[in-house]
Amino acid sequence: MTDPVLQINHLQKKFGHFQALKDITFDVHSGEVFGFIGPNGAGKSTTIRVLLGLIRATGGTASIFGQNVWTDSVAIHQRLAYVPGDVYLWPNLTGGEIIDLLLKMNGTAHSAKTDDLIQQFGLDPTKKARTYSKGNRQKVALIAAFSQDADFYIFDEPTSGLDPLNERIFQDAVMALKQQGKAVLLSSHILSEVERMCDRIGIIREGQIIETGSLADMRHLTRTMVTVTLGDDFDVATLPGVHGVEAGHAPHEWQFSVEAEHLSTVMATLGQHHIAALQSTPPTLEDLFMHYYTGKE
Repeated sequence: MTDPVLQINHLQKKFGHFQALKDITFDVHSGEVFGFIGPNGAGKSTTIRVLLGLIRATGGTASIFGQNVWTDSVAIHQRLAYVPGDVYLWPNLTGGEIIDLLLKMNGTAHSAKTDDLIQQFGLDPTKKARTYSKGNRQKVALIAAFSQDADFYIFDEPTSGLDPLNERIFQDAVMALKQQGKAVLLSSHILSEVERMCDRIGIIREGQIIETGSLADMRHLTRTMVTVTLGDDFDVATLPGVHGVEAGHAPHEWQFSVEAEHLSTVMATLGQHHIAALQSTPPTLEDLFMHYYTGKE
């Protein structure tokens, strides 16, 4: 495997006596969308500010393209695109003028791709930025970012303020970047968005990365939901690893959750009782999130 585009090892950041980042370690490779999730105050935006060279880490290391994020930030930014969760624009410039300015600052010109993105996102580029809603301000930054041919894209809550249609346009654009072999770091509160797009996920809590891996890798941490209709009155509550058993609407219908290590045993036993209908739902990213933040499964 090639060297990671982003490599973070035991990153730490203190603000006075407050330890905002305690131990952040993960990497992002080319052709990968990495989801960075956690609640407000967990340290996501602080981590991203360190990566952008806006604040200096107090411990650990972070590199992008093999270059130090603090000392080599200017060189790094020539190959990087960034969209924050709250975009501030020059109020007296139009959206189109701001897009062109952002592109020019990054050594890129307005192109047919830019025009296509403006149309897709439904932005009126002739209006002054002061008239834009939050969603339209986000669109300006996203159009500028996707118009660039960067090697690494960092999105920090990028769809904040967008409607569902524009969220889907954003997701399609990110998947296109992945197909082109670009590296993407996506910080998002929208768990379904992360689940749909990301190859791997890092969960941050109180300034520490507490788990990284693919969703498939992490599903052992939570339980599979099962709804089954049997041909007899077998009591599924007697099965090992079964929790939260509830009777369904139909005769001999049961709903319950099963621990991953007992799933095969449970299914084999149910098969001996004439299964008439069966539906199983694997754990979602939301389940994993709740597992880590509330202890609920």
